Amino acid sequence: VSPTQAAVSCHKINAKGVGQDLGDGMTEAQIIGGGLLHGTTQGSFAITGGVPPVLSIAGTVTFTVNKGTLTVTVTGTFNIATGNFMASGPVTAATGKLVGTTGTLMLDGIEDLTTGTFVEDVSGLICVDLAP
Repeated sequence: VSPTQAAVSCHKINAKGVGQDLGDGMTEAQIIGGGLLHGTTQGSFAITGGVPPVLSIAGTVTFTVNKGTLTVTVTGTFNIATGNFMASGPVTAATGKLVGTTGTLMLDGIEDLTTGTFVEDVSGLICVDLAP
């Protein structure tokens, strides 16, 4: 008799985010229509290189959702002339109902360089055992 396999299911993420650049590489956003990731985010980014106007960035984004958190470690680009950004990376930590989550997410958006507000698309695939 073999042990029962965990009930891992995969979920396609296709959400929208509306947020604010707080300065010093910090961001916050509301995630809408994210299913498991519907909630808020806190981001922390650093410039790692690049040639202006396109800079390389790296950091973490932590999603806070109903009964859990999910952290993604991302790398990408930020265009300081247009405000366009794109970053992607793997799930690196999770708590609560999301413990054990695997997968990759992508953030693709544009920041208003005058006000610091931004909109983004959050997409990807995450897999998790949601059984109690």
